[in-house]
Amino acid sequence: MTNDNDKETPHLKCDVELDVSGLTDETANKLTAEALRKLADQIERDELDSGFHDVHDSRGRKVGEVYLDHYEYAEL
Repeated sequence: MTNDNDKETPHLKCDVELDVSGLTDETANKLTAEALRKLADQIERDELDSGFHDVHDSRGRKVGEVYLDHYEYAEL
């Protein structure tokens, strides 16, 4: 017999570090937002396993990395 206290809850730890440059602040902001949207789509489609992954801007240049840790934790 399993009670609700024995269930493990899925968690996702996500650390993102980006360093994006552009000719103007607006360009850097746009490139950063595009990279984050692409990353969010990849996470939502479950395309990234636990570990480190490079993040690229819309021009294909590496602008940083993301660390994902999918884990389960027993709630008390």
